[in-house]
Amino acid sequence: MKGKKSNIVIYILLVILAVIFLAPIFIILFNSFKGKLYISDAPFKLPTAETFVGVQNYIDGLSKTGFLSAFGWSIFITFFSTIVIVLFTSMTGWYITRAKNKVSTVLYFIFVFSMIVPFQMVMFTMSKVANMLSLDNPIGLIVLYLGFGAGLSIFMFSGFVKSIPIDIEEAALIDGCNPIKTFFLIVLPLLKPICITVAILNVMWIWNDYLLPSLVLKSDYKTIPMAVQYLRGGYGAIDMGAMMAVLVLAIIPIIIFYLTCQKYIIEGVAAGAVKG
Repeated sequence: MKGKKSNIVIYILLVILAVIFLAPIFIILFNSFKGKLYISDAPFKLPTAETFVGVQNYIDGLSKTGFLSAFGWSIFITFFSTIVIVLFTSMTGWYITRAKNKVSTVLYFIFVFSMIVPFQMVMFTMSKVANMLSLDNPIGLIVLYLGFGAGLSIFMFSGFVKSIPIDIEEAALIDGCNPIKTFFLIVLPLLKPICITVAILNVMWIWNDYLLPSLVLKSDYKTIPMAVQYLRGGYGAIDMGAMMAVLVLAIIPIIIFYLTCQKYIIEGVAAGAVKG
C-alpha cells in the first residue's frame, strides 16, 4: 500500500515538472497567433476572436528576419559542426583511452579542464583572434565549435570506449587491419549509441547558440537566433507577435530531431558511465 502511494506521489511530481517545463513552449505557441499588442497586455491568455490574427505573425516574421536564409545557415552550421565534432572527438577519445601513456593522460585532463572554463572568459580574445585568422564565416565557426565542443564529447567517448573489450581490436590488428581501419571498421560501429548521444547534445547547443555566432560571423551570415534580433525596433520596440512566430519555427526542427533520437541519450550516457 505504501509502495502504491509513493508511486502516485512520484507520478504527480513528474506531471507537475512536465507542465512546468512544457509551459513556456505552449505560451510561445499560442502567443504566436495573437496580435502583438495583446501579447504584452495578456501574455498568459489564450487567443480569442478579438486577439487572434491567424498566420499573419508568421508572414511578418518570415519577411522581416530573412528567416529562410537564416534557417539555411543554421542547418549548414549545425549539421557540419556536429559531424566534425563527432568524427574528430570519437577518434581522439579512442586514442586517449587506448594509448595509456603520459601524453594521452595529459591530453585527457586538458580536454576535461576545458569543460569548466567559462566561455565569457575567452569570448573577446577568441573573437579577435577569429577575425585575425579569417574565421568570421560559417566554415571558421565550425572550427570554433569543434574547439568548444571537444571537451565534453571526448569525456563521453573516453568513458564509452573503456566499456568496449580491447580483444576485438586486437583481433582486427592480427587480421591485418591498421589503426585507421580498426577504428572505422570495428570501433566506430560499436560507438553508435554514444555518437548519437553526442550528436544530439551538440545539435541542441549549436542550433540554439546566439553568442558565438554573433561574436564571430560577418553581417552577411546570420543564424536563426541572430535573425530573431532583427525584430527589435528603435527605442526598444519589439514585434512580439512576429518574434513568437519565428521562435515556434525555430523550435519545431529541434523538437522533431530530439524526439526521433531521444532513446539513444540514456542508452549512450549509461553505457559511457559503466567504466568511465
